Amino acid sequence: MVLRDDCGRPVTNLRISLTPRCNLNCIYCHAEGEVAPEGEMSLDEIREILRVAAKLGIKSVKFTGGEPLMRRDILDIVRAVPPGIESSLTTNGTLLGGLAQGLKEAGLSRVNISLDTLRPERYREIAGRDLLPKVLDGIQAAVDAGLTPVKLNMVLLKGKNEDEIDDFLALVRGNKNLILQVIELMEFNECQMHGDVDRLEKEIAEHSQEILTRRMHHRKKYCMDGAEVEVVRPLHNTEFCAYCNRLRVTSDGYLKPCLLRTDNHVDIRGKKGAELEALFEQAVRAREPFFK
Repeated sequence: MVLRDDCGRPVTNLRISLTPRCNLNCIYCHAEGEVAPEGEMSLDEIREILRVAAKLGIKSVKFTGGEPLMRRDILDIVRAVPPGIESSLTTNGTLLGGLAQGLKEAGLSRVNISLDTLRPERYREIAGRDLLPKVLDGIQAAVDAGLTPVKLNMVLLKGKNEDEIDDFLALVRGNKNLILQVIELMEFNECQMHGDVDRLEKEIAEHSQEILTRRMHHRKKYCMDGAEVEVVRPLHNTEFCAYCNRLRVTSDGYLKPCLLRTDNHVDIRGKKGAELEALFEQAVRAREPFFK
């Protein structure tokens, strides 16, 4: 069974926010579009969501937050992923050093690590804490554990990190385990630092030896001088929406059909079995492209 919305788009990817808590305070954080969450789902609730998702044809799940590694039961959550579903996780990397091997052994496939700057003073300014060494240790631990490829999520911030692209390219160049993912700033808060992602992508394309088109979101992957780069542009991007295959679950138990909307959530807190399946189908029917 494959879930499809009324636009014919298959839904095969689930993003589950495990917690609104985070040990950083990034100036641009959009918290997966959550609004005033009311309390984290239990392990049993997450396990049932994953069971039903597998039955409905979901092929991959990504755990997010907040910072998902702040969940003390994170290894049990990863172990709860049913066979046939690939699991990954987005993290700020500060807690990853001591957990990477355990996550791999629990069944996690790979990680995305948020990293907006390689300069300690800028990291402290952007993230609110001086934890850059912990992030770098987490990246190495993920590579050593085989949670690869590790995608480094760099949100392009005007006046903050636009001059570090070459430094990031040098970091991933020649390392098949690292991919740079440059991300457009989302418009969820008052952060007025929207970098020129369009211009940057054109420059990257001009200097690339090979350009591949990924299945998900029809996103381009650029191969330039031994470095792999992806550019994520969700705003005013009809192609991004046309190829969206995601359904989200908020940390307090709502199905969220679209990252950019908060008016069509479906309450699944404590629901099980056939009732939960029906609510999944209801949320999929509510999906429509935000940018058309």
